[in-house]
Amino acid sequence: MDVRFTISGRISKPVHEVFEAVVDPGNLSHFFTTGGARGRIETGATVYWDFHDFPGAFPVWVDEVVPDEKVVLHWNAAENSASHNDRGNGPLTTVEMLFTALDGDRTLVQITEYGWDSTEKGYNAAFGNCEGWTGMLIAMKGWLEHRVNLRDGFYI
Repeated sequence: MDVRFTISGRISKPVHEVFEAVVDPGNLSHFFTTGGARGRIETGATVYWDFHDFPGAFPVWVDEVVPDEKVVLHWNAAENSASHNDRGNGPLTTVEMLFTALDGDRTLVQITEYGWDSTEKGYNAAFGNCEGWTGMLIAMKGWLEHRVNLRDGFYI
């Protein structure tokens, strides 16, 4: 069984602004990576994300970026979080983010993640990441539309 999920949300900002909120580490650090982000998300890059609730920056490998349309990245599956230092050292999941311009300067963001093993640990990791990406979209909407950081104090 293919363990995957897709979430989506609409943000009342132009697609370029929403896309830049994800790929620019300074923007991403405002609403998602509570411990900071290092490196711009570009094809072939390795960036580092840090979260206060999961301390210690970890690598994210960027495979494809289509400006204002798509980001494809990989990171170590949470079921194997103890060995998240080297690409290929344990299972990786794939994250695909799609950005679609809508009427009225709105943007649809869809995030799909897949690649976990069909095990209890794999399912639990997928559910946890689904929660995390849903929180990210909500926090991004709050930040971009109202300049409110919804993650501040939420996890610690």
